[in-house]
Amino acid sequence: MGLPKDDAATLSARWTEGVLLKRDVFSTVERGRFRDDAGEVDAVLRRLDQVPVWSYPLARHLFVRERRALTLARELDVGPRLLWAGRRALVRGFIDGVALHLAKPHGDLAYFRSAKTALRKLHRAGICHNDLAKEQNWLVGRDGRAYLTDFQLAACFKTRSRLFRIAAYEDLRHMLKHKRSYAPAALTPMERKILARKSVVASIWLKTGKKVYQAITRGLFNFTDREGGGRRLVNDAPVLSALIRKNPEVRDTAIVAFADRRTGVGLYAFVEAESTALEKQLRSELAAAKGVRPPEHIQVVHALPRDAAGKPRTEILQLVAMNQVDLIEPLITSDADRAFMKDILESRKNLRDRFNFESADMDRR
Repeated sequence: MGLPKDDAATLSARWTEGVLLKRDVFSTVERGRFRDDAGEVDAVLRRLDQVPVWSYPLARHLFVRERRALTLARELDVGPRLLWAGRRALVRGFIDGVALHLAKPHGDLAYFRSAKTALRKLHRAGICHNDLAKEQNWLVGRDGRAYLTDFQLAACFKTRSRLFRIAAYEDLRHMLKHKRSYAPAALTPMERKILARKSVVASIWLKTGKKVYQAITRGLFNFTDREGGGRRLVNDAPVLSALIRKNPEVRDTAIVAFADRRTGVGLYAFVEAESTALEKQLRSELAAAKGVRPPEHIQVVHALPRDAAGKPRTEILQLVAMNQVDLIEPLITSDADRAFMKDILESRKNLRDRFNFESADMDRR
C-alpha cells in the first residue's frame, strides 16, 4: 500500500531518509531530516505505506489519534512538535534525548518534577497520553527535562469529563510508578496513595481487556514489544547467547535489537573476547545451529561496557546497534568511559543507514 500522491510529493521534496528506528505491522518509523520554513531540522517520520492490508484499519486509527494529539500539543513543549501531517504519513520534531529505560535517571528529582509539569500541561490541553506505563515513551532530554513521545493511543477531550479524569489519573499513576523505580525516597505520602489505588477502569482493564489485547497483538498480530525488540529479542536472543557462551574464547556476550530495513527486527551480538578473528568462527557455529537465525551483526570487543554492579550496559549497546551514537554522550560518565567507547564505535557494524552519526562529537567533548 503506497502513499497518496500528495504525501509522496511532500516527502520527496522535504524529507531526507535517515536511520530506521522501528518497523512493525502498525507503521514504519525512521529518523532523518525535514526541510521546513526555518530550514532543515532533525525529525522523525511515521508512515503507513509498508503496513499490511490486514492491519491497516487499526494502524490508520492509531495514526489519526497521534496526528490529532500532536496537533493539539504543538505549542506545549512536552513532546515532539508536529512539523507536517498528511493522510498516511506525519513528521514530528526530533527530541534530543534518550528513552527512560536507557537513561535510568536514578535519584534525579528534577527530572520527575519536570515529568509532573509535562503531564499537567498535557492534561490542561485536554490530552491524555494513555500509554505511559512504557518507559520507552518517556524521554530524558539532553537538557534534563522529561518529554513524552508516541501518542498513538492518546485521547483528546473537549471537557473534563469523568472519563478524562480517569485517564489523567492513570497517566499520573504510571508516571509515579517510574518515579518509584528510580527515585523511591522522593515519593510523597499522597503519591504513595495514588500508587496504591488503581482506578476502577484500570482494574477492569487488567483483568479483562488487557488479556484480550495481548491475545490479539501477540497471537493474531505476532507482535511483541519488549523495548522495541519484538519476538526475536524475547525468544531468539537467550538461545543465541547460550550458544555463543559455549565457545571457550568467549568471556561474555550481550545481544540487543535494532530496526532493520530488510528483516524488520535485527539482532546485534556484542561478544567479549580477545581475538576479533573469533567473529568468523562464531558465525559458522551459529549458522550450523538449528531452530534460530544468527544475529545480523556480531562485534567482538575486548571488554563490554559495564555498570557499577558489573552488568553489561545494554542501554549504550542498544544505541550503538541502532547507529544513534550521537545519543550516547549523555550516558557517558567519565573520560575513561569515553575513550573506551570510542574503540567500540569505530568498529561498529550497522552502517547501512544513510545517517552515520559520527563519534567526532564525543571526541570534541
